[in-house]
Amino acid sequence: MNRRYTVDLAGIMRLYETNYAKLLPLLPKSEAVGEECAYQVGGHDYKLRILESTRYTTLIQLQMETDTGLPEYLVPTFKVRLYHDARVAEVCSIQQISRLKPRYDYPNMRMHQKDEKHQVNRFLGDWLAYCLKNGLSKQSVY
Repeated sequence: MNRRYTVDLAGIMRLYETNYAKLLPLLPKSEAVGEECAYQVGGHDYKLRILESTRYTTLIQLQMETDTGLPEYLVPTFKVRLYHDARVAEVCSIQQISRLKPRYDYPNMRMHQKDEKHQVNRFLGDWLAYCLKNGLSKQSVY
């Protein structure tokens, strides 16, 4: 039986809330645009940079720093919007996918999964949990 995929709104909102809570301790001390902090996780360096900051939202970029000469499309990069009034964080773009729809028909031209947006946000949550458990800050604590 081929049932049409429907978005689990309660589940994705829980995911957004936990991602927000995981991101808060990783953010730079200042919310000014351009502020950044660096972390080392599993032998790789990652940079978290604030791209936009308004009263109710902050747009951040998480990117792996690499010297290996990898093409840009292979370097892990997230753009995540934090909504401070709702206390949720949502992935806006990842790699070369700039706008994620809540649901895709399958098959589709870009071969996105039916629940691509949910999977990307779940990946962010898993990655943040790993960073919080195993990562080291490269900044001074003072």
